[in-house]
Amino acid sequence: MIELLGPDELRRAQASGAFVGDVLRRMRERTKVGTNLLEIDEWVAQAIADAGAVSCYVDYAPSFGRGPFRHVICTSVNDAVLHGLPHDYALRDGDLLSLDFAASLDGIVTDSAISFIVGDTIDEADARMIETTQRALASGIEAAVPGARIGDISRAIGTVLSDVGYPINTEFGGHGVGSTMHQDPHIPNSGRPGRGYKLRPGLLLALEPWVMADTAVLVTDPDGWTLRSATGARTAHSEHTIAITDDGPVVLTAQ
Repeated sequence: MIELLGPDELRRAQASGAFVGDVLRRMRERTKVGTNLLEIDEWVAQAIADAGAVSCYVDYAPSFGRGPFRHVICTSVNDAVLHGLPHDYALRDGDLLSLDFAASLDGIVTDSAISFIVGDTIDEADARMIETTQRALASGIEAAVPGARIGDISRAIGTVLSDVGYPINTEFGGHGVGSTMHQDPHIPNSGRPGRGYKLRPGLLLALEPWVMADTAVLVTDPDGWTLRSATGARTAHSEHTIAITDDGPVVLTAQ
């Protein structure tokens, strides 16, 4: 299903995106060495309740996971990159943490992810990988203009990632959002320009470049959810929900 939102729905999407972006900003500020992943999950659950929002994850049970997810945010550490199931783990100095959060506010879903290094020990390779996913995201957003196609976004993202030398997995990528969390079209992080769905005003897209330092192969944890690099290499993930408008793309989940 591909939804095109009207003016009232786009106004609600702006409010939803502002909420999701603000929650991620606050989680980054609160997360320190010693913070437990389950604490982050509790903090986000409280933020959802306070805002009158609805979690997209608690009851989520897709074919690729061992559902339901039972938590409200994905917490992926170091070699984990996607769908990290919160568990009893206290973060350490130098850990690379990715937080992926989607929620529905007033009937509209927005989705965003950030990666950052916990504590004071900064590994230059980790910092470069995070920055590369952020640049790839910015490039994908820039390409998301009315009349362009999904392949143009994929090409823009993939060019940034591959120019730095990161392998690209296209099994998981960006997607449409709207009244539900995962919608068509699928937006792989590499692709051919001029191909795929033509972008129209009213479309909401979650763009999400993610990489693993030296592999494109994923393995799944015994928890049935957490996806890790097959080599144990570190990972990074950046994501925004954008709205396609007559004037170009608008970032809804800015922090």
